[in-house]
Amino acid sequence: MTEEAQRSTEVREPFRSDGPAPEEPQLSIDLVKLLSTLRRGAKTIALMTIAAAILAVATSFLVTPRYTSITSFLPPGSNNTSGAAALAGQLSQIPGLATGGLLGGVKSPGDLYVGLLKSRSIASELVRKFDLMRVYKKRKESEAEKALARYTTVEAGPKDSIVTVSVTDRDPARAHDMTAAYLEALRRINGRLALTESSQRRAFFGEQLAQEKDALADAEVELKRTQEQSGFIAPAGQTQIELQTIAQTRAQIAVRQVELSSIRQYGTEENPDIIRLKSEIADLQSQLSHLESGERGTTEGIPASKVPQLGLDYIRKERDVKYHETLFDMLARQYESARIDEAHDSPLLQVIDPASYPDTKSSPSRSLYLAGGLFAGFLVGCGWILLDEHTKSRRT
Repeated sequence: MTEEAQRSTEVREPFRSDGPAPEEPQLSIDLVKLLSTLRRGAKTIALMTIAAAILAVATSFLVTPRYTSITSFLPPGSNNTSGAAALAGQLSQIPGLATGGLLGGVKSPGDLYVGLLKSRSIASELVRKFDLMRVYKKRKESEAEKALARYTTVEAGPKDSIVTVSVTDRDPARAHDMTAAYLEALRRINGRLALTESSQRRAFFGEQLAQEKDALADAEVELKRTQEQSGFIAPAGQTQIELQTIAQTRAQIAVRQVELSSIRQYGTEENPDIIRLKSEIADLQSQLSHLESGERGTTEGIPASKVPQLGLDYIRKERDVKYHETLFDMLARQYESARIDEAHDSPLLQVIDPASYPDTKSSPSRSLYLAGGLFAGFLVGCGWILLDEHTKSRRT
């Protein structure tokens, strides 16, 4: 083999070594050296730590202080979880409260009232009352509502259901007034919403009573107009008795129909009260049909069909007036009864701690600023010493 072939063969042969393979360099930290370096720069670290602490405390004096007012109350029905569930079911049908999960996952009355306090209607009321768009320097009311939510904390105790409301503001008086305003707004929304069965009945009978008042006034006007046109003053004797009986029967039917509509708002057709009212209405309608057709004989009154034509229009108008008078009186009694029941069942907020007047600022906390300054200064000082040592070692 020639010398050139031997060199070519040596080049193609892989590198072989009987010794161990060279190890790759690994990054390691010498803790002793590190601590020694930091000890040599201890003076510098101490100076930077003190300087940072002084700067942090000085900054805390420049930050605008804020004050927090706190109030707490015991929501109605705290000892009645079934009542809370029913209340939540009624509120879930109110537009604006069911959307957005506001009342989702209600477990106690405390959770329910936390949802009400966080509602947009209460936030909007406070924004307008305290001119928070100007206070928070916001151009839109929705932005002011979000800012109010950031400075407001509403919580319910996990065990006792006590609701705590706290508001933080730069002005201690405004913080106190806003905290108290939350409870006032909650009381108003309790009165506005029909939260109980008696409240629903009161609202329903109130609407019916207002409508019947207008109907009675119209009937009286029509009666007066008929008197002026016919010259007929008033029927007498048995005709008057017959008219009163017919009017009372019609009024009793109307009242039971109104009561039936009221119960149907929260009850099914199998409800015993609904079944009873249907039976009573059917009986009264049968009696009314006999009275108006004169089938009950002449001993109890003169049939309307036998009244002279001259006074027939007057009798009909007077019957309408008596009917509306009787119905109005019955509805008024039902309304007063529902209003009294509502007063007994109305949600009562039992205030434990009224809104406090904050005489001590809640932020900024100078102790936290000091601790943060010391920690930050120490880290910066250590970093500065290590960086300086690394720079010197690279130069040498």
